[in-house]
Amino acid sequence: MRVDVRRRWISCAPLLAALLALPVSSVAQRQTNGTDAERPTMVAVHLDGRTINLDGVLDEGVWRTAVSAKGFLQVEPNEGGTPSESTEVYVLYDETDLYIGAILYDSDPGGILAFQKERDAPLFTDDRFQWILDTFHDGRTGYFFEVNPAGLMGDGLLGGGGGGRGGFGGFGTNKSWDGIWEARVTRGPYGWSAEVKIPFATLNFNPSIDAWGINFQRTVRRKSEEIRWSGSRRNQRLTRPVFAGEVTGLTNISQGLGLEAKPYAVAGWQNVPNNVLGDPTDYPADAGIDLSYNVTPSIRASVTLNTDFAEVEVDQRRVNLTRFPLFFPERRDFFLEGSGVFSFAPSNGVSPYFSRNIGLSGGRPVPITYGARVGGQTGRYELGFFQVRSGQSDQIVGNDEGTGTEINRVAAEDFTVARIKRTMFEQSSIGAIYTRRHTANDSLGVAPNDRHTFGMDVDLYTSRFLTDKNLQFEAFFVWNSDPDNAGASVGDLAARGARINFPNDVWRIHTSYRELPELHNPAIGFTRRNGFRRLQPTVTFAPRPRDLLNLRQVEFRIQYEHLTNMAWELETRKTDFKLVGLRFNAGDRFDFDVTQLFERLDNPFRIRDGIAIPVGGYDNWSWRAQLRTAGRRILSGNIEIGRGGFWSGTRDEYEGGLTVRPAPGLNLRGRYERNDVKLPEGNFTTNLYRLEAGWHFSPWSSFSGNVQYDDVSEVVGLYGRFRWIITPGSELFFVYTHNWSNLGLRLFDLDYATLSRSATTKINYTYRF
Repeated sequence: MRVDVRRRWISCAPLLAALLALPVSSVAQRQTNGTDAERPTMVAVHLDGRTINLDGVLDEGVWRTAVSAKGFLQVEPNEGGTPSESTEVYVLYDETDLYIGAILYDSDPGGILAFQKERDAPLFTDDRFQWILDTFHDGRTGYFFEVNPAGLMGDGLLGGGGGGRGGFGGFGTNKSWDGIWEARVTRGPYGWSAEVKIPFATLNFNPSIDAWGINFQRTVRRKSEEIRWSGSRRNQRLTRPVFAGEVTGLTNISQGLGLEAKPYAVAGWQNVPNNVLGDPTDYPADAGIDLSYNVTPSIRASVTLNTDFAEVEVDQRRVNLTRFPLFFPERRDFFLEGSGVFSFAPSNGVSPYFSRNIGLSGGRPVPITYGARVGGQTGRYELGFFQVRSGQSDQIVGNDEGTGTEINRVAAEDFTVARIKRTMFEQSSIGAIYTRRHTANDSLGVAPNDRHTFGMDVDLYTSRFLTDKNLQFEAFFVWNSDPDNAGASVGDLAARGARINFPNDVWRIHTSYRELPELHNPAIGFTRRNGFRRLQPTVTFAPRPRDLLNLRQVEFRIQYEHLTNMAWELETRKTDFKLVGLRFNAGDRFDFDVTQLFERLDNPFRIRDGIAIPVGGYDNWSWRAQLRTAGRRILSGNIEIGRGGFWSGTRDEYEGGLTVRPAPGLNLRGRYERNDVKLPEGNFTTNLYRLEAGWHFSPWSSFSGNVQYDDVSEVVGLYGRFRWIITPGSELFFVYTHNWSNLGLRLFDLDYATLSRSATTKINYTYRF
């Protein structure tokens, strides 16, 4: 018997709305996973007029007045085991700043690894010290920080979604956020040490409490050892504040006036030889400002005027052989700061709000006239609001490098996004989101009707299932208006789905069901595919053998996907078998997967110019092997090989990458990807090349660049960026880009024509009051 899922989901909407309006329950604002006695506590010591010379050496006498956070335990390789090296952490503060000092002892100082120096570079290669701050002491949101022995600084926002895919229920960390803080490190015969200064003006917090959640984690990379202060089980991640310890004594702290001004100026040169919009050479210059004000210590409002994103790195080139669009992550600071609250059912593949729909058209920038943002927490509610206006612009219709001959006028638009989340119980939440897109009149005085989206999601999470296991249930409902189909029903427009997840070590099990009707298309969202119903269960078994071939963990997985159209007719049936996944103690990995895939085409699919896959059903098997070496080595890399059926023929896939780190701060990477496709309708190959270089002189100044080419677009792209962090929050950028069209038959034919080139200088400075 078929169930009318649409009616069931519609009937749930009033219940979800009622849950949002519930009064605060008797559950304490923060409960720990177990008794309070199981969570370690430390006391922050007030400086009382004393000063800290931020040099990485804890030689000021005030450090000795604090009690160290000791008692670290291993997470890897031996859960709950005694660490091989000692670690001490101290916390001090005054009215305006929080200070953290750490001594990371090491019996073999020469074995300390510190390759990376660039701000926010991934530290899977290095020793590191990480910590989180749960400034609302609610076990849900917070801030992530890390340093390495070379002085690299990394940070992020907790609670930004993105977790739950594998792992242990995930707790998203948005590492694109750059907070204003300072760190200094030093090395010696004892190991290494760090001193950190975090202004309270950088953080949102609850001023009515004097205790925050806090946790620390250290990596000894050459031993693949992870140790943690609180919550040492593998199911208890550092980025889940519910497992954190506590720091008390934080009284009489201030953000000052809470006003921040960040003016910027940008000037450049650009040349487009075949520019049909005007002169081929231009010298653009502009200025703007970002203003922020802490309405309360936990709510921040921001305004950006005449925004420019000249310093943002280009997207990585990818070759798409599917029928559906690719997803590219957001890179612009204004949209990244405070973006965690907008995460919506992150494990379910629905995006009612996707910020790259604002200020970008066809991947090319559209001027942003102004933007306003409000976000933060109040009680059990987390709030987020965006209002952005983009200006009118003319763009060349053609490939991504602007080599077409037709001009497309992009009309001015207004974007509204509002989000609210309410916490429930200990680790659960329920939320709602609303978006509106308004487009101004075009040259003929015509404009589409406003497009609206409304969604609700619920996340029920516990870490106490079967005493100490994680269990999660998620559900969502998203409706969008469609002015072109005014008579469409709610069920024809609304996406809905649910997911249950058992994300634990050794066993990871989840199953999800979702429906995305054909007319589901949020105006500020991202929909890779619609017009389907999908069921997807997955079971993973990952035991940890003892004394076997230096293995740390072995993984076996089966994932099944059954996808039909809205009339319940089969379109895709896919079964992925991970026959074996090997994770070695040294950090190397090997995986071997086999996939059975059936796909039915109702319309021809043009996969390449002159090559179309005809209507019909296609049933294929394929396999893929992957070897990835540990990043802690001077020379590391990965190789992937795959072969199997592909539509009506076969495809051979080859992908390889090599990274060389000859000295700290110097990184050289190369990547190559090839597809050999043989079809009755025609054969073709695709090649993608990417070379990257990074020369990071110190944690405060760096150069990075890349060269990319693929023989689908036949465009070579060069990107280079110099970044100097003058002081935290104040930066100077120099960016150069150059794009060539390949007029030859192969990459190395040396027959290229310039499409566009530009050089840009941008400086911004942050003033706090």
